[in-house]
Amino acid sequence: MDNSSVITMPSVEKLTTSPTTNVFDVATWFLQKQPMTHKKLQKLCYYAQAWHLALLNRPLFGEEIQAWIHGPVIPKLYAKYADYGWEEISVKNENINPSFPQNTIEVLNAVWNTYHNLDGEQLEALTHSEKPWQEARNGIAPLEPSENVISYQSMRDFYNKLYQESQND
Repeated sequence: MDNSSVITMPSVEKLTTSPTTNVFDVATWFLQKQPMTHKKLQKLCYYAQAWHLALLNRPLFGEEIQAWIHGPVIPKLYAKYADYGWEEISVKNENINPSFPQNTIEVLNAVWNTYHNLDGEQLEALTHSEKPWQEARNGIAPLEPSENVISYQSMRDFYNKLYQESQND
């Protein structure tokens, strides 16, 4: 993997296990940046969770992420936006302004700056090339459905290693 998909952030903080928000606030934060497809939104929320775990040592949101056929999916987020199908989702009519701690905003901005130029298909391909999704799907045929959870530990370890490698370049 090239370093173009590695975000840069300050050093890792002490581990805690309590999430700072929920996936719907994170999704709203991304959707306020631009309308996007459900697939892209799922992958951005996944990367926000993964990088938050890697860099801040705590989950951003508590909803589980499963290793579905098309990559990481948060089932509760999927249910909320399923009716959009392949159409773009927009929140311009919603009067919601999620607030996050400054270090979380830094992670969200870094995720946005790193991945926003990729579409849902490109993000799916990227997640398929990475260890957390692969580990959760171990032994499952490519087109076989799965509800296997991608673990916090797997995300944290993989993306923390990417971060550490990028700091040594």
